[in-house]
Amino acid sequence: MKRSDSPTPPSALRALRTQQPRWTAATTDDGLPVEYATIEVPRDHTDPAGERLTLALSRHRATDPDRRRGILLAVNGGPGGDWGLGRGLVAKFAGTPLHEVYDLIGFDPRGTGASTPLHAEVTLPKAPFDSRPPDSAFDTLAEDMRRRELACERAGGALRPHISTPNTARDMDLVRCVLGEERLNFVGYAYGAYVGAVYGSLFPERLDRSVLDSCVHPGWTWREQFLWQGDAVRRNVDAWAGWTGDRHRHFGLGTDAAAVLASVEDVVARLEHRPDGCRLRTLLDGAVGTRATDRAQWAELGFLVRDVRAAAREGDETRLHDLLSEQGTWRPGDSEGDLRCGVLEAITLEHDWPADPETYFADMREFRGRFPYGYGVLRAQPWVGAFRTFTAPERPVTLARRGYPAGLVVQADGDPMDHYAGGVAMAERLGHHLVTVEDSGDHEVFVLSGNARVDAHVHRYLVDGTLPPARTGVPGTAARPDLPADAPAATLPV
Repeated sequence: MKRSDSPTPPSALRALRTQQPRWTAATTDDGLPVEYATIEVPRDHTDPAGERLTLALSRHRATDPDRRRGILLAVNGGPGGDWGLGRGLVAKFAGTPLHEVYDLIGFDPRGTGASTPLHAEVTLPKAPFDSRPPDSAFDTLAEDMRRRELACERAGGALRPHISTPNTARDMDLVRCVLGEERLNFVGYAYGAYVGAVYGSLFPERLDRSVLDSCVHPGWTWREQFLWQGDAVRRNVDAWAGWTGDRHRHFGLGTDAAAVLASVEDVVARLEHRPDGCRLRTLLDGAVGTRATDRAQWAELGFLVRDVRAAAREGDETRLHDLLSEQGTWRPGDSEGDLRCGVLEAITLEHDWPADPETYFADMREFRGRFPYGYGVLRAQPWVGAFRTFTAPERPVTLARRGYPAGLVVQADGDPMDHYAGGVAMAERLGHHLVTVEDSGDHEVFVLSGNARVDAHVHRYLVDGTLPPARTGVPGTAARPDLPADAPAATLPV
């Protein structure tokens, strides 16, 4: 059966490629002129004459038509389009050099936003939210995921197998055809970076300049991607603990990283024996993991641990709840039976998952000890893939760069979601140049994080075609607090 990238497309596919979208002019809240349109794409790209989906597009035309060099598509993260913000992503590039030379094209990937949605029913978990769940909770956690997968199946139905990364890449190429462009340029964030790498692998002759920001690892399954988040978070925690240990006189938590983390664990033990101890300990674990990623919050985190320890020692329940009240959890505020976006689950089922819950339980025991901070154990617990109700119709695309120019990878060395190793591996796999954001817990950097030095490198490449050196480092924007380290022990007064 012919695919959408066939050199001799059937008449149904030819009709799709020659659509004439009707653009509607509008203005954003910021006064930016924008156009919106929809096009049709095949639900199944192997059957272009079959059922169609709607793809919602946005366009911001180049402000300097004489210098225009084509279209720039952008795809954001998720997977799931970050709650359907795909069409609005390119507005972030307005007022930059990109807007002068490119028509900025945004779209809500299939299943998200104003495009044909993929729904899932909401099921409320029965297992308590716990950063260090006991073995007695494991079966309930697995059952929660089994129910979640069935809820995805009920609402998603026959559409689910067709919500995939390769199909999103094929949709992108159809957008290119409809807009009458020989090639496209691309910026992708997180999952969107993976979409861009897949597009280049499927349509190398159609990709010009590309930027992949905050990459997944090209050699990992989705399960491995989840698991390595535990290590990514822990690296930030260890860096914070070392910095804090150098400032024992300020925080009183110990004089090196090991002593600081021992103090954290002492606080954890004290919280577990208090009323509402599981919740309080879970909030503290979350605070340590999430705030350690932001260098600007390191002093705040040190003082938080110090103050929580003091309140726990004094048995001050009110103070404990006040100190930890601002730390959020991952639990949604949905009601049972409501509909939500089901793209995350569908995309992650592109890869195989272990079917035996004991595999997950063994990993949870390990993660409970090694990666308790930032809810690391949640990366190891059973996922819907353990109970999958469909098999992906095609294997994941093998990523390769054959026939399109070298591009640019941007990756923060402390990215807590997409491990730094993923960016390094993606750059090596594709022969791209790598910009490392050093001493930074940023995720999705270019334009979105306000890093002028990263932006300058990317703009120079996308506008002028000039790549930075193959391996380039730039500092992050969140500086460590200006808090002096302790004097060396030899100089301290006796």
